[in-house]
This record gives sequence, structure tokens and C-alpha cells, in this order.
Amino acid sequence: MKRTVTIISLALFVVIIAFSVFLGTRQPVTDATDANSPLLGKVAPSFSGAKLGGGRWSLKAQRGKVVVVNFWASWCEPCEVEAPNLSTFAFQERHNGVAVIGVVFNDTVSGAASFAAHYGSLYPSIVDPGGSIANEYGVESPPTTFVLNKYGRVEATLLGAVSVAQLDAVLKRVEE
Repeated sequence: MKRTVTIISLALFVVIIAFSVFLGTRQPVTDATDANSPLLGKVAPSFSGAKLGGGRWSLKAQRGKVVVVNFWASWCEPCEVEAPNLSTFAFQERHNGVAVIGVVFNDTVSGAASFAAHYGSLYPSIVDPGGSIANEYGVESPPTTFVLNKYGRVEATLLGAVSVAQLDAVLKRVEE
């Protein structure tokens, strides 16, 4: 009986170690789903707003650039996964006529500012009091990303956490 308990304990220990290694080494999922949005192919609704940290941002002022519009929130776990990817993409494209803008979705200004500071956001975000921007874009939950061509037309809608590779592929498609 003592030997059986020892064998079962050892087997359980091995399973726990294997599961821990699995969880510790797996990569977070960052493959957003291409979605059919009613905005695809249409000029995106124009918006402007107060940036976190001060100043203003306007979509209209970005005409002539490809614009990546990302709806996010500090309470959104997939947003935590994609935040470094968006910053990397914004940094790599900063001199290539591509603008990245975050839109704070259903969140407090203090929570959003803390999130942006923690994740070292390399792109501006604006607040969306009352959710009017999200409503115009049909956003139901974060993260949701829209890619607009240089004429302001919606070329892609991505639901879920995006990766740099995914944004690079969409950008290549938009610029062709």
C-alpha cells in the first residue's frame, strides 16, 4: 500500500511539472480574426478626441496615411497581450506614413493612463467618453482593430489580439 501511494504521488508530481512547463513555455495567442464589418470598403467615420496625457488627435488630420485604429481597455486581458505588439508595429512604421491610434473602450481615464504607462505605449490613445466612437464603428468588445487606407477607407477589421506579423501582412495588402 505504501508503495502504491509513493508511485501515485510520483506520477502526480511528474504530471504537475509537465503541465507547469507547458504553461510556462507556451506563447500567448495573437491571431486576431478577420471580420466582416459593415464598414469594409467604406470611408471610416471621422473622430477626434483628447489624448491620454494631453493634447488632441484627429482622424481627419491623418488623411494620406494608413491608420490603424485599435479599441482597447485596461481591464481587457487580450489587450495586455497585444499592447507590446502594437507598440512594436507603431515604432517600426513611425516614418513610413502609418499612424496607430488607440481608442479607450469603456474604461476610466486613470485606468487607461496606468495601462498605457505600464505597457510603454509608443502610440497615442484617445478617450471615448460615452462610447460614441465605438458605437460608430460597431465595436462590441476590445480588442478590435480597424486598418484604414490612405484615403480613409476601412480595409480590414480584426477581432482579438493582433500580432506584428498580422499587422505587417494587412499593411502590405493595403499598400498594394
